[in-house]
Amino acid sequence: MRAVLSLSALLLAGCATPSQPVADLPVTTATVTARGETVPVGTANADAADDPAIWRNVRRPADSLIVATDKKAGLYVYGLDGRVRSFVQAGQVNNVDLLDLGVGGVLVVASDRNDLANAKLQLYRLDSAAARLVPLGSAPGGEGEAYGVCLWRSGREVHAFSVLKQGGVHQVRLDPVRGTGTIVRSLKLATQPEGCVVDRRSATLYVGEEAAGIWRFDARASGPTDGTLVARVDSQRLFADVEGLALAPRGRSGGYLVASSQGDNAYAVFALPDMRFVGRFRIGPGRFDGTEETDGIDLALGNFGADYPGGLLVVQDGLKQPAEGGERQNFKLVAWADVQRVLGLR
Repeated sequence: MRAVLSLSALLLAGCATPSQPVADLPVTTATVTARGETVPVGTANADAADDPAIWRNVRRPADSLIVATDKKAGLYVYGLDGRVRSFVQAGQVNNVDLLDLGVGGVLVVASDRNDLANAKLQLYRLDSAAARLVPLGSAPGGEGEAYGVCLWRSGREVHAFSVLKQGGVHQVRLDPVRGTGTIVRSLKLATQPEGCVVDRRSATLYVGEEAAGIWRFDARASGPTDGTLVARVDSQRLFADVEGLALAPRGRSGGYLVASSQGDNAYAVFALPDMRFVGRFRIGPGRFDGTEETDGIDLALGNFGADYPGGLLVVQDGLKQPAEGGERQNFKLVAWADVQRVLGLR
């Protein structure tokens, strides 16, 4: 998603003015290296890999799984060793998210762009023992082309936010048992968004508008529909295109939000809850090659085994790798502890 969009329509009606000043120059960028990578996706010679979602196996952290999209073909389930555990042919699915519902199982939702005029959400259950996806059904995602998706559990209700290429963001109440859903609220951004994530502690939805920055909305279905631009694209800390968003929550309201700053092959980090900029980093070459033009990212805290003891960050690598049958994209695995170390984060 490298198209450069005009900022003339940055502030839409009903949205608050930006609250964050421009950072002082210079802004330094630290470097970490990946500790693992996945097998490339199957689609060759194309921008195909896009977005990951992490499921943490609490009892056996090293057996955790990654669900990721080949946006030309379907959904992969990978192990932490990067090997393919299973694949589901799903056509053009762009972003993916998952939610562990405990006794209700692990819900996986992918944004379905097979019909460019009518977005849908594909619903699956992750059979974590077999490392495979079981289809549940589909839900409406709004009129337009499906792009981003993120999930949120509010009490007994499960909600998805369907982010459309044309700027719409539709909140969908899901029924995981029936595999259906209903649109209950709609938000609007002026230009193309994609990545989103919900902080369940504060019921806050963050959405990345690719050429503008990161917006904050009330995630509640009954909440107001206006948003606030809390991190502006300034070509110092955050570069267009703003792509994937992920959270590292800490305590009742602290922690960090990480954003893919695709325009300069880096990642910007902001402290919660005030979205204060605290640093940026790149993933450079080491045991594995570095990353470029990252689309989707995901981050999960906790023990993931010896290589990822404090948390796991998974990012799409937009640089195609030589592989049998043509060049293909993959996903890189980074220890969150390495990011904390180079940025001096707690």
